Amino acid sequence: MDFLQRFAIPHPSPAIYASMVAIALVSIAIVAGLTYYKKWGYLWTEWLTTVDHKKIGIMYLISALLMLFRGGADAIMMRAQLATPEAKLLDAQHYNEIFTTHGVVMIIFMAMPFIFAFMNLIVPLQIGARDVAFPRLNALSFWLFFAGAMLFNISFVVGGSPDAGWTSYFPLAGNDFSTSVGTNYYMLAIQISGIGSLMTGINMCTTILKMRAPGMTLMKMPMFTWSAFIANVIIIFAFPVLTVALIMGTTDRLFGTNFFTTGNGGMDMLWANFFWVWGHPEVYILILPAFGLYSEIISTFSGRNLYGYKSMVASMVLISLLSFLVWTHHFFTMGQGALTNSIFSVTTMAIAVPTGVKIFNWLFTLWKGKIRFTVPMLYSIGFIPLFTIGGVTGVMLAMSAADYQYHNTMFLVAHFHNAIIPGVVFAMLAGLTYYWPKFFGFMLNEKIGKSTFWLLSIGFILAFFPMYITGLDGQARRMYTYSESTGFGALNMVSFVGAALMAIGFVTIVWNVYYSFKHSSRDIGSDPWDARSLEWATHTPVPVYNFAKVPQIRSSEAFWDAKKHGHQLFTGKQEEIHMPNNSGVPFIMGMIFFVCGFSFVFALWIPAVVSLIGIFVCMGLRSFEKDHGYHISVKEVEETEKLLGGASK
Repeated sequence: MDFLQRFAIPHPSPAIYASMVAIALVSIAIVAGLTYYKKWGYLWTEWLTTVDHKKIGIMYLISALLMLFRGGADAIMMRAQLATPEAKLLDAQHYNEIFTTHGVVMIIFMAMPFIFAFMNLIVPLQIGARDVAFPRLNALSFWLFFAGAMLFNISFVVGGSPDAGWTSYFPLAGNDFSTSVGTNYYMLAIQISGIGSLMTGINMCTTILKMRAPGMTLMKMPMFTWSAFIANVIIIFAFPVLTVALIMGTTDRLFGTNFFTTGNGGMDMLWANFFWVWGHPEVYILILPAFGLYSEIISTFSGRNLYGYKSMVASMVLISLLSFLVWTHHFFTMGQGALTNSIFSVTTMAIAVPTGVKIFNWLFTLWKGKIRFTVPMLYSIGFIPLFTIGGVTGVMLAMSAADYQYHNTMFLVAHFHNAIIPGVVFAMLAGLTYYWPKFFGFMLNEKIGKSTFWLLSIGFILAFFPMYITGLDGQARRMYTYSESTGFGALNMVSFVGAALMAIGFVTIVWNVYYSFKHSSRDIGSDPWDARSLEWATHTPVPVYNFAKVPQIRSSEAFWDAKKHGHQLFTGKQEEIHMPNNSGVPFIMGMIFFVCGFSFVFALWIPAVVSLIGIFVCMGLRSFEKDHGYHISVKEVEETEKLLGGASK
C-alpha cells in the first residue's frame, strides 16, 4: 500500500477525478476506434514510423493544437477564480498547480511544437530540398517532444502537478517546499522535450546551410527560412544551458546534491540565472519564426515584395545577439546592485530597436500595396498595433527603478501576454490558415475564420488590458484571491469575459476545420493565394519527394519571378530520386524515454536503469545499421506528376 500511495494525488478535487475519467474514456475510444476500423497497420506505417518532414510537421501541428486547448482550460479556470473577490472555485494549492502547468504547457508544449510544425512543413519546400538533413533524427525529435508532453500531462492524475511556478525558482522548487513529485515531472518532462528541441535546432541549421537549391544563396532565402535559421541558432546555444540546469535541479531533488539549495554551499540564484539565460532567448526562439510568417503573409497579400529585405535579416541577427544579453532584467528586484541593473536596463531597451525596424518594414510593405483582407492578413495587420503596445510596456519594464513597481503585479502578466499572444499565437493561426490548403488540400472557410479573428482580438483586449490597470493599482500576480475592498473585482470580471470570448474563438477554429472538411472545394490548385515563395511551386497534395526536379534559383522570390517574368524554375531531364526509409526506432526510443522519465519521477531505479540501457541499445544498433534508403524511378515520378497534374511549373 505504501508503494501505491506514492502515485496518489496529494490534493485531489472533483475536477481531477473528472479528468481521470475523461482520459480513461478517450483512451478506450481511441483504441476501440483503431481496432474497429482496422487502422493499426496504417497508423504504424504512415505515421508512427514516418520520417517524412511533412507528416512530422502535421503531427507537431496536431499536438500543438491539443496543448493549446489544454493550456487554455487552465487559463479559463484562473480567470474564473479571479473574476470575483474571495472566490472559492479553486483553493490556493490547486491555483498554484494550474498557473504552473499553464505556463509550461503554453511555452514548451504549445508554442514550441507550433513553430517546429511550420519549420518542418515549410523550410525544406522553401529551399527546394527533398527532406531535412537528418530525417530519422527529425522523427526522434518529435517523439521526444511528444514523450515529454505526455509525461508532463499525466502529472495531474498520477502523483500531482508541479506547483512552483513555470519558472520553478529554488528554494521553492526544492524538496523542503515542493514535497510532491510534481517538480520532478517538471524537471524530467522539459528535459526530454528539450533534448528533442536541441536536435531539431542542429537538424534545421544543417538543412538550411547544406541543402538549399542551386542558386539560392543566403541572401536569396525566403524570410521565413531566415527566421527559422536564426531561431535554431539560438536553440543550439540556449538549450544546453537549460539541459544542464535541469540535470542539476533533478539531482538536487533525487540525490541530495546542493546546487540550488540555500545551505551547504548551494546558490538558489544560480537557478534563476541559468533559467533566464535560456528563458529570454526562448522568447525570441518563438517570436522570430512568427516574424517570418508575418513577412511571408504581408508580402503575399500586399502584392509587393518585402520592403527592406537586408534590414530585416540584419535586425533578426541583432535580436539573436542581444537576446543573450538581457536575462537579468527578469530579476531586477532581487538585489544585484545598481550597476548590474543599469547595464541590463540599457541592453533591454536596445533590443526594442531592431524589433521596431521590423514594424516599419511591414508598414512600408503595406504602403501602396493592393491589400487583400484575407484571414491570414487580418491576423498580420492586427498583430502590429497589439504587439507594439506589448513592446512599449516592455520598455517600461526595462527601466529597473520603475520595475520595482511593476514586477510582481498583473501589469507584467499583461505585458508578456501582450507580446506572446499577438506575436506568436496570432502568427501561428495566420500561418495555419495560410498553409492549410497546401498540406490538407482544401481551404478553411473565410467567414468563420474572420469571426474567429474578431472574437480572439476583442477577447484579448478585454482579457489583458484591464490587467495593466489593476497591476498599476497594486494587484499582485500569482495570488489566487483578493478582498472586495481592493476594488479589483469589476476589471477582473471584464478580464474573465474577455477570456471567455477567446475560448469561444478557439472553439470556432475546431468548427471551421470540421465545416471546411465537409464543404470546401478540393479543386483549389497548387497556389490558391497567388503566393510568392517556393513552397507554392509544387503540387497540392505535396508528393513525398517534394519536387520532381530540383528548382534553379535566380532571385529571392524565384516562384513569383517564374510566374510573372517567365523564369524557368525546373530544367533538365527527369532523374530518379533518392529518399530515406521509414523507421520505427525513433518512436520506440521516444516511448523508452517516457518510461525512463516516469521511473525517475518516482525514483523507481530498476526500470530507470533498464530503460537507460534500452536507449543506449537503440543508439548502438543505429550505429551499426546499414540503411541506404530507397529510389523512386523516373517512371514512378512521371506517373505521380501526371496524376497530380503535370510537371511542377
